[in-house]
Amino acid sequence: MIIELTKENFETEAVKSEKPVLIDFWAAWCGPCRMLSPIVDEIAEERDDIKVCKVNVDNESELAAQFGVMSIPTLILLDKGEVKSTSVGYKPKKDVLAFIG
Repeated sequence: MIIELTKENFETEAVKSEKPVLIDFWAAWCGPCRMLSPIVDEIAEERDDIKVCKVNVDNESELAAQFGVMSIPTLILLDKGEVKSTSVGYKPKKDVLAFIG
């Protein structure tokens, strides 16, 4: 299951999550985002040890700014509310899985 993050639910869903959180910053007009999105969706279905969330940067520019997202797609891995790693641009599934660890 993928959770659409907003500034309203961010604290509850991402910061206070018991599991590490993979956040996909994306936009509908972004070609590489459309290529990465199905990979993120697959990982959400396959892995129950992480929480997978998406942030539409057009709707949630404040969240994008909070994480310094300048290019999309950007993946951010949060653990206990702290940024553990960041990945910018399209990656094949094996690289996204390696990024998660």
